[in-house]
Amino acid sequence: MHARINYSISLGVIIFFMTFLNVNGQQKEADKDYTPYELLSSYYNSSEFKPFKKKTWYAGLVFSWEDKESENNQQLFQKILEGNNNDYSISVKGGYYTQDYNMIGLKFNYYQESFNGKVLRDSDSIQSNALTRGYVVTPNLRSSIPLTKNERFSFFVELNVMGGLETSLVRNTKNIDEVSKTNGKNYLFGAAIAPGITFFAMENFAFEVQLNVLEYRLKVSDTTIDGEEQTRVVQNKLGLNIDLLSLNLGLAYNFGRK
Repeated sequence: MHARINYSISLGVIIFFMTFLNVNGQQKEADKDYTPYELLSSYYNSSEFKPFKKKTWYAGLVFSWEDKESENNQQLFQKILEGNNNDYSISVKGGYYTQDYNMIGLKFNYYQESFNGKVLRDSDSIQSNALTRGYVVTPNLRSSIPLTKNERFSFFVELNVMGGLETSLVRNTKNIDEVSKTNGKNYLFGAAIAPGITFFAMENFAFEVQLNVLEYRLKVSDTTIDGEEQTRVVQNKLGLNIDLLSLNLGLAYNFGRK
């Protein structure tokens, strides 16, 4: 591989909807000078700051985009002479704390992956165009454990169960007029245990980091080649995944009425 250019953007926003009373006891000390650290600490040390209490609503939006250009990139079954990948993913999720520190949630993810370029396969130069689209629905249960007395820093474990559908189309052109089309449909199922941490950094803003550690995946693939050949492949995958490069980072915000 002589050259590879990557462009990627990832944005995560998580919102906590909370209902709690405002702290009125500090009004008497409005004239006193505080440092920024003291002001932030006093906010979190108030007894009304309960980000994981019962009847709290949780909502979030995550968006990611990646554009990658490859040249002379040797892969397992082919070599990319020149090509471009353009991928994006949008996730919407929500939840409700049925008990203190315990939440039920639902996540919906839609994604698209595309490739356009020239590849070398079995000594043949092929113009390849591929497009994959899919969606995944993930119900989940989350349990949070505060690591500090004021609940500013906490650990959580999330149990995810997912199901989805993915469709793909690959069009390969060889020798100008030899065209092959491959249509695929994948049925996706799985479950995962995903621990993470939440840290409230500035008043109502918090950072959230999450990692899928133990996961099971089932993929059933139906493939049609040029409208004639049909195959079905069933894949099962169970693995322990501890990869710090695959951490999911989000920005959280919680607010309430006075």
